[in-house]
Amino acid sequence: MEAFFALTTDDNAPEFIFRLTNEGRIAEARKILSGEEQNKIHVHGRLIKRQQPYNPRWSFYLDPDTINFFEMAIEVCDATTQYVEDHLDEAGGAFLPGGHWCPWSSRLTREIKE
Repeated sequence: MEAFFALTTDDNAPEFIFRLTNEGRIAEARKILSGEEQNKIHVHGRLIKRQQPYNPRWSFYLDPDTINFFEMAIEVCDATTQYVEDHLDEAGGAFLPGGHWCPWSSRLTREIKE
């Protein structure tokens, strides 16, 4: 099973598409979109520095096995989508240590239907 969702961050950059393969996470994402879940609504995951066909606008994607939802997170993993794109060569070092990305302003916008 897999599902695709879109998120935005406060920089008004184009949507970032991510893939979920865990049934529980897919259900959580749908609860966020429906308004049923109102606390753990931000997206966290480990970024991979490669483009994906489902997310062609960006040079990175989130590893589906690492994606989770959160209410609050540590500051060192916070960045907008465009900032990550612009500083991707630095990601994984002092910027986004370990490749963890947790945009505090992330907001799910929709589920991508085929």
